Amino acid sequence: METFLKYLGVILLLVGVLCIVLYRFMLPQNWLLVCSMVFEIAGIFAFIFINRALK
Repeated sequence: METFLKYLGVILLLVGVLCIVLYRFMLPQNWLLVCSMVFEIAGIFAFIFINRALK
């Protein structure tokens, strides 16, 4: 479980990037941009705080 938490921030960042790719190539709707922004910000904070807590 701890190894999954270690990579949770990166996984959230990749989901955000996937939303941006879907927006660009398949479905140009604004809700995808909002979802990608939320995932990117959550991924950055999760990466910082979880990795700080695990050390």
